[in-house]
Amino acid sequence: MKGSKFAVFGVGKYGSAIARNLSAKGSEVHVFDLSHEKIENIKDEVALAVSLDSTDKKALMAQDLSGFDAAVVAIGENFEGVILTTSNLMDLGMKRIIARATGTNQEKILNKIGVKEILLPEEEVADSVAEKLINPNITAFLQLPDEYEIAEIKAPKKIANSTLASLQLNKKYQLTLITLKRVFEVKKDGELLEEEHIIGVTNAETIVYDTDTLVVFGSLKNIQKFIEINE
Repeated sequence: MKGSKFAVFGVGKYGSAIARNLSAKGSEVHVFDLSHEKIENIKDEVALAVSLDSTDKKALMAQDLSGFDAAVVAIGENFEGVILTTSNLMDLGMKRIIARATGTNQEKILNKIGVKEILLPEEEVADSVAEKLINPNITAFLQLPDEYEIAEIKAPKKIANSTLASLQLNKKYQLTLITLKRVFEVKKDGELLEEEHIIGVTNAETIVYDTDTLVVFGSLKNIQKFIEINE
């Protein structure tokens, strides 16, 4: 979605790839890194590039961090830097934070401090991350040849409680529904838990609920069109 604004902290190989992908997709990108060399390497490809220590809250407070759709903490060299930067951004009111983890132990620690979106570089390529940042409704993303994709999309608000027939996905948006994912409440060991299950084969009368996820095949342009019209 053009017009989005993102802050990327840490522009090593992974962070710089995310920043470049976001810029290429039309977003305004501000990058921050302690390394002057890394900032020099990327400054001409983003809206703003600043060398600073993001673990220093005063240094962050000196920057205008208002109006960002999200911040990506992609620091790879030291996990302490990820934690401190993330904590500072939370204190400063950043509304959406995506932080990098290397392995499940780091992922668990980030979960405990309240990070809901975590990047695992070994599992997610930078282009996929950029697409999910720009379109928060897209929860998973597989790029195919000829600009086609398989995407998992959180059900946009306007389609809640609609039948698949009424959505006319193929006719209106040139999208093909592969399946639906649905959250069910299950009881385990006396505790009520939420689990996501695949509905499987759907039909024209299948109802889409607001907590469902649609797995669709189509072009990125048409996926974005479907989200924008119905959110």
